Amino acid sequence: MKLRRFLSGVLALLAASAYAQISGQTPPPGPPAQPEKQVVFIASDFKNGGVMGVYRGFEEATKKLGWKIRLEDGHGQKATQADLLTQVLADHPHGIVFGGFEPNDFSDQVAFAKQSKIVLVGWHAAKEPGATKELFVNVSTRPVDVARIAADFVIKDAITNKRQVGVIIFNDNQYAVANAKTEAMKQTIQACQGYKGCKVLAVENVLISDAATAMPVVVQKLIATHGAAWTYSLAINDVYFDEINYPLLLAKREDIRNVSAGDGSNKALSRIGAGVSQQVATVAEPLKMQGYQLADELNRALTGTAPSGFQSQPILVTTELLKTTGNRGIESALGFEAAYTSIWARK
Repeated sequence: MKLRRFLSGVLALLAASAYAQISGQTPPPGPPAQPEKQVVFIASDFKNGGVMGVYRGFEEATKKLGWKIRLEDGHGQKATQADLLTQVLADHPHGIVFGGFEPNDFSDQVAFAKQSKIVLVGWHAAKEPGATKELFVNVSTRPVDVARIAADFVIKDAITNKRQVGVIIFNDNQYAVANAKTEAMKQTIQACQGYKGCKVLAVENVLISDAATAMPVVVQKLIATHGAAWTYSLAINDVYFDEINYPLLLAKREDIRNVSAGDGSNKALSRIGAGVSQQVATVAEPLKMQGYQLADELNRALTGTAPSGFQSQPILVTTELLKTTGNRGIESALGFEAAYTSIWARK
């Protein structure tokens, strides 16, 4: 009975701690809504759950602002993204969102936008959050924070369960954010704080857009190369773990635990919440809140106001956290919808 009470107390403490991390993020004051604006959200790839989660928040926010919104799919291809930018710029919208891809590959289009006074903002469109040479602001959590939280979770999980740490990291090296996360995860695992013998077995480059077709072949290759030494996977995006389960099941490697340093897609949250997946955690972006922030930053730029300087924080999502938040969702305690609505409604 005492042991049961003790364990219940520990679980309650963990749940309370997890819930506390997603409270108290309040956006700063800003200008009222500038109505009747036209904005375009260009997604790097509709297959990227993080990008689409941000878009849904952005879409909701723009409706409150009274804006007309258009969504385009870059299909994970720079040539497609370049064509879309050229087409969109010809329509002279008030603002464009780079949803998950970087503007430094599109210098001609960026120059035209600036000349035409079209505001450019981005989500995961630069290595770090904040203003850049091309963008009024880039909205994201700090990639290094996300990566370290994910890698630290792996080490702590290994300590708790007395497991070896042999890690494969899945990256998409065409993105600066992904490379920054990968390097930080690699360094954290190799430092192996509080444990012994942690190894990064390989960094595997797989394009997010190719994950569905590539992962079955890649998994077979990695198992053949590393065998039982492979005990954990880390990835820069949940998409890899959308596709890894069946190949691991076929290979009878249900012992491998997967942790993502990326976004917190709906699919990932669902399988983690069920508590039966090999993906045991994701370090989620507060996607809906970041969608609202993108709209607010655009609204600021359209009034000549400086960027907000607001910095969202990553959320470590585990089965325990999802049991605590339930159907309300991991952003339910943030209160950003009411905060931004109040800011925009001012006369």
